[in-house]
Amino acid sequence: MGRDALFDLVSCHGLLVRKRKRRVQTTNSHHWLKKYENLIVDFIPSQPNELWVSDITYWKLQDTYVYLTLITDAYSRKIVGYHLSENLHAEHTAKALKMALSATEKRNETSSQLIHHSDRGVQYCSSTYVNILKNNHISISMTQSGDPLENAIAERVNGIIKDEYLYDCNCRNIDEGRKLLDMVISLYNNERPHSSIGNLTPDAVHKKYYEFSNGKIKKLWKNY
Repeated sequence: MGRDALFDLVSCHGLLVRKRKRRVQTTNSHHWLKKYENLIVDFIPSQPNELWVSDITYWKLQDTYVYLTLITDAYSRKIVGYHLSENLHAEHTAKALKMALSATEKRNETSSQLIHHSDRGVQYCSSTYVNILKNNHISISMTQSGDPLENAIAERVNGIIKDEYLYDCNCRNIDEGRKLLDMVISLYNNERPHSSIGNLTPDAVHKKYYEFSNGKIKKLWKNY
């Protein structure tokens, strides 16, 4: 029995584990700023740095909530940029983007056809964020509704980082959180294999493409 058939069977009998309800809202798409079209419908990246997906989520520390911005390469599933902040100001979201751009430039992996995809939250529509994308000749793509499937990879990576790595961590403050997050991102990129990328790690897929004759990856099942 495959994964999807198993989930259907378990669901029919009411045995699926209920997802925790989101307590903190991180997306405000009701604003006057320009929203962009969804450019990635039926788009499948064929190499790294062709499509970056981004999302913002929250993390509960001992006494407060902090906000995590992640930027993930859709081809390799590698987290290429991230930032942890105490509020949802656009300048903090932009720091994750600057990290991704800086790291890509340093490794000489820049692409002339890069698309950045996100929801329509005010942070991503802000002039601060949009100007960075435009100045780096990156195409801007956004979801058209609140359906998580329109940004499925970003949502999936958020869930992995929170549920598998951060949920049971008891950091006292944001400084402790940032130190832990550095370690978590390194573990995710370098140690955690994904079935959707041939049971390789995200960093291995990046290296396989750039260092070993543009090696392709074999997906073991369909991604939704």
